[in-house]
Amino acid sequence: MRIERILCPTDLTVESETALRYASTLARAYEAQLILMYCQPDSPDKSDAKVPGNAAELLDATLREQATAAELDKWRWQSKVVNCDDPTDCITREASRYGADLVVMRSRRRPHRAALLGSVAESVSRTAPCPVMVIHSDERDWIEGHGRQIGLKRVLVAFDFSDHSEQALKLGLLISQEYQAELHLLHVLPPFTLNEPEISWYPLGSEGVYHKAARRLQKAVPDEAHLWCKIKNVVSEGQPYREIIHYAERNEIDLVCIGAQGAGFGLLTLFGSNVDRVLRQAPCPVLVARPLKHARKSPSDLIEREASAPAVPMPENVARASLS
Repeated sequence: MRIERILCPTDLTVESETALRYASTLARAYEAQLILMYCQPDSPDKSDAKVPGNAAELLDATLREQATAAELDKWRWQSKVVNCDDPTDCITREASRYGADLVVMRSRRRPHRAALLGSVAESVSRTAPCPVMVIHSDERDWIEGHGRQIGLKRVLVAFDFSDHSEQALKLGLLISQEYQAELHLLHVLPPFTLNEPEISWYPLGSEGVYHKAARRLQKAVPDEAHLWCKIKNVVSEGQPYREIIHYAERNEIDLVCIGAQGAGFGLLTLFGSNVDRVLRQAPCPVLVARPLKHARKSPSDLIEREASAPAVPMPENVARASLS
């Protein structure tokens, strides 16, 4: 798995440190550049009262808590304050601008009424130009060794045979191979499918819905994948998001990989898609698979873009740290 650049948006609260811990551990494991970003509201009425003092100084201090000066210099980790009023648009734009391979961000557990409005993490998962990993502060943790080791043991891929889920399967296979984790491949049939009268009997030579889905799951995974990780295929029935969440809880899944639906309209968007509901309720981090929509950028390209971009005022010592 190739990760060269990770973008980690933060609101500089204590709760957002969980996402930064994951982002910094992944960046260290892949020797990737980490960009810690804070979206500072332009409008005075949208200013964040939770952030006291200078945001750039706080951002820089937060980053330095995650790595030594030598590590910051070696991997070119940096902090960035961006002025904007729309965090979703800001995060998506900066991810594309920096050529990020992964966005790691925190999402709050939202009450049912508030969930109708969605969250920034859900919106970014629909529009980002790269995969998005969503973290909650009260979920199963797989960062070990004081933030230095990745302890993934079980990865769940929600698979519905669509192009979106194919992207999720590719990521799930790469991650499972890299960390020798179990790969659980789950397909959910519509409710009551297995209780239909014709399911109990089939003409000679025909195949039932359950067996057809199980056979397609087996064919979805390359044969060689069985050589380096244990794979478990599961077919269940019900509401997809509920089955995914319940399976993750029962089997102590460490990471759920799911395909992105993209921007949607109508009732599905209003009341939340399966992806949105999994993001809100999953007992572990969720990786929303999205294809890369930008060319990979070299460090020299980024330096040139940084030099031509409008500078955000910050203290001199912070500016030196960002360029180091």
